[in-house]
Amino acid sequence: MTLSVARQVLEMEAEAIRGLVDLLGEEFERAVEMILACRGRVVWSGMGKSGIICRKLAATMASTGTPALFLHPAEAIHGDLGMVTGDDLVIAVSNSGSTGELVRLVEVIKRLGIPLVAITSNPESELARVADVHLDLGVRREACPLNLAPTASTTATLALGDALAVAVSVRKGFREEDFARLHPGGKLGRRFLRVSELMHTGDHVPVVAPDTPMKDVIYEMSRKALGMTTVQDPEGKLLGVITDGDLRRLMERHDDPLGLTASEVMHPGGVTIAPDELATAALKVLEERRITSLMVTDGEGRVRGVLHLHDLWGVGLF
Repeated sequence: MTLSVARQVLEMEAEAIRGLVDLLGEEFERAVEMILACRGRVVWSGMGKSGIICRKLAATMASTGTPALFLHPAEAIHGDLGMVTGDDLVIAVSNSGSTGELVRLVEVIKRLGIPLVAITSNPESELARVADVHLDLGVRREACPLNLAPTASTTATLALGDALAVAVSVRKGFREEDFARLHPGGKLGRRFLRVSELMHTGDHVPVVAPDTPMKDVIYEMSRKALGMTTVQDPEGKLLGVITDGDLRRLMERHDDPLGLTASEVMHPGGVTIAPDELATAALKVLEERRITSLMVTDGEGRVRGVLHLHDLWGVGLF
């Protein structure tokens, strides 16, 4: 009995989604064009379970490059309507198309001249009639045995809303990099971090001149705490690098290490990377070369920053 009911629910909800495929047509394309033309936000609104789905769809649109928000219809007619501007577009969701709070909200929306897309299962409903575009869910019965609890209708709404969001994002040319930019705290966002976003810059970069005495070189390395220093010419071009390892080896083999200058101790060049390279690429270089720092230089060899292994640890690239 239990499994039979569960299978029936899944079949009915799957059928609700399959039914949407044949219902897609000119109205869906018009809805996409309206969203693309919207200069403000896409405002999703629905009551009860439909409202919960609307919250998710607003979040999906926002994360795929279309500014969107959720507006509770009951709260809207008690002041929250001020969240909506003339540049926005409203998508109202009601399976019956006759939800009282939503109908009242839509009356105001229409008076304000704000574009309206309605999603219902009743093309003859009041909501469908006043909308600029109506998208038919085509759900004639819920998966609930009593035909009461929103089940098939909310599933179909979720799928149709996802189809809208993805279709719009594709039309906008939304890329993986764009998605990462909107999800900086996620794994994908970290994958697309650039070296320029993580590197040490300005006064945080250890730098000495070629003729700097080693006493001052050591002071600069200690002060900047990156375990190294760059050696630069007056134009900021990278001449070489001195690391903690270089200092240890110097102490072992030289009787008067403090009597030397930076140019006599540095190893020329140094391992460099461009500012616009991916942080993941920088990590690969650090691991392959078994070093802890990369010099970030521009096309002319000028130092723009220093990237340390700890900077990559800090954003969770390990």
